[in-house]
Amino acid sequence: MIQNVDQIAIAVDNLEDKIRLYTDLLGAGPDHVEEVESEQVRIAMFRLGETKIELLEGTGAQSPISSFVTKRGPGVHHIAFRVDNIASAIEEYRAKGFVFIEPAPRPGAGGTSVAFVHPKSTGGVLIELVE
Repeated sequence: MIQNVDQIAIAVDNLEDKIRLYTDLLGAGPDHVEEVESEQVRIAMFRLGETKIELLEGTGAQSPISSFVTKRGPGVHHIAFRVDNIASAIEEYRAKGFVFIEPAPRPGAGGTSVAFVHPKSTGGVLIELVE
């Protein structure tokens, strides 16, 4: 069901500063930068073969990313896996006992559909499924 690691998401405190840092580190700038209003986040996506590095900055105090950075500091936020059919993936994982943060997929960055598996059912790691 999982096709590949889609992205490794890193919560940051200043997106512009970290874009410069990761551009220097990876040798190329981001493929795109966008704001996902429904998630209260700005992102910069760097492609490395089939996998992406996604930098996330909260757009307000109520953003889950802002809360994460306040509590834990900048760092790895979640790992995303690409699936071919998010609805069937959710159904299969629920049948196996995995708990999802929300009952249904929602729009994600770049026109994707996403669903998050709660860290309490994955050994402490927030997992995102991406279609």
